[in-house]
Amino acid sequence: MKKNWIIIALLFLALPMTAQNRQPQVIDKVVAVVGKNIILQSDIENQYIQYRLQGMADGTGKEVRSHILEELLLQKLMLNQAEMDSITVTDEQVDKELNRRIQILVSRFGSQEKMEAQFGKTMSEIKEEVRQASKDNMLQEQVQAKIMENVKVTPQEVKDFYNNIPKDSLPNISPSYEIVQIVKRPPVSIDEKLQVKDRLYQIRKRILEGESSFSTMAVLYSEDRGSASQGGELGFAGRGVYVPEFENVAFNLRDGEISDVVESEHGFHIIQLIERRGETVNCRHILLKAKVPVEALEKAQNQLDSVAQLIRNGDMTFEEACKKYSDDDSKSNGGYLSNAATGGNWLSMQDLKELEDYYAEYKNLAFVISRLEVGEVSDALPMTTNENNDAFRLVMVKRKTEAHQANLKEDYSLIQSWALGQKRQQAIEKWVANKAGKAFIRLDEAYKNNDFYYDWKFQ
Repeated sequence: MKKNWIIIALLFLALPMTAQNRQPQVIDKVVAVVGKNIILQSDIENQYIQYRLQGMADGTGKEVRSHILEELLLQKLMLNQAEMDSITVTDEQVDKELNRRIQILVSRFGSQEKMEAQFGKTMSEIKEEVRQASKDNMLQEQVQAKIMENVKVTPQEVKDFYNNIPKDSLPNISPSYEIVQIVKRPPVSIDEKLQVKDRLYQIRKRILEGESSFSTMAVLYSEDRGSASQGGELGFAGRGVYVPEFENVAFNLRDGEISDVVESEHGFHIIQLIERRGETVNCRHILLKAKVPVEALEKAQNQLDSVAQLIRNGDMTFEEACKKYSDDDSKSNGGYLSNAATGGNWLSMQDLKELEDYYAEYKNLAFVISRLEVGEVSDALPMTTNENNDAFRLVMVKRKTEAHQANLKEDYSLIQSWALGQKRQQAIEKWVANKAGKAFIRLDEAYKNNDFYYDWKFQ
């Protein structure tokens, strides 16, 4: 079964090489042409280096480069089809997707400053370099969605797929956990909010009176460290990128105008519109956050420790305590922590470790869960919510599956995804065989002996 049956949009592959890992430049040449789209030797080499840096380069260098070339051919064929079908995306859609991907990268590196240092470029330069790649990927996704729109698997097909796997080839499934939680989110006091708002008003006044520029004050005072180093500049973004409170103000400012203080789930902002382009805006902002008082956090911790003792003593169940004491939305479903990647409740250690790169609420959970028995309640644990607020929680392992060989009873949803993946791969094969024969595809002679997976019909 082909490992990558679907295009995986790794933003890293669209970025320039990092400063500390730059390689000697090869003499570039056109390796392939698909319709109006070309593939360069440097495209293959840069992606090969990035694959190696990410530990993805299994096999020989020639095999990996051949795989990269075929993935690029598939992407370009989809771009060609998007043009044939008059599929388009708006600048607003591109900006929204670009900002989403950049946010993921920033969270992986830990901060905007670390990301910029890694790539040796400013945020605006990085965005400019990956904008076209993001647009191309969105067009490819639309073509891909059209190919897959009627691809489904029935329960019988899942069963047949499972039965056709040799029993000695069934993979081992790692232990997985169902985790429940009780979260206490201490509120920020009114006095604290008023103090933060007053600080922002004073900063705004100093800017309006010409004492200092908005960008300088952002560098000095903004608690959004990702944008502070850029003078608070956020880059162009369309509607839907920012939270509603921020967006409603940003899109109603005139060029150069500075907003009043705006409250959102992230804190308190003042916003300055730099430039509007159609339905996108480029803004600066200064963010200050009202902090939960230490006393309130200590009170939440003590309360949860008392609740944990009640559960351990059998005075109430975890579900009862969750319903009565939790401040989290998860209380409506018994406190279950959902798997943000799958939407289900089961989480493996690998899931927990991967999700903590993207979501604050998963931080350090793998460490805690690995030390809990089923039914054991943790002590009150400090946490950061996805809104970047301080809180405390109790966690408990509700159920656990031990390591086992995959089977239909315990792993139906996983096997169903494998069966669907195979069927989707077959749909891609059929699509390539059909479209490659109708498109102009030329390949450099040096690559025509590559062991390709698809039937390309090169000219």
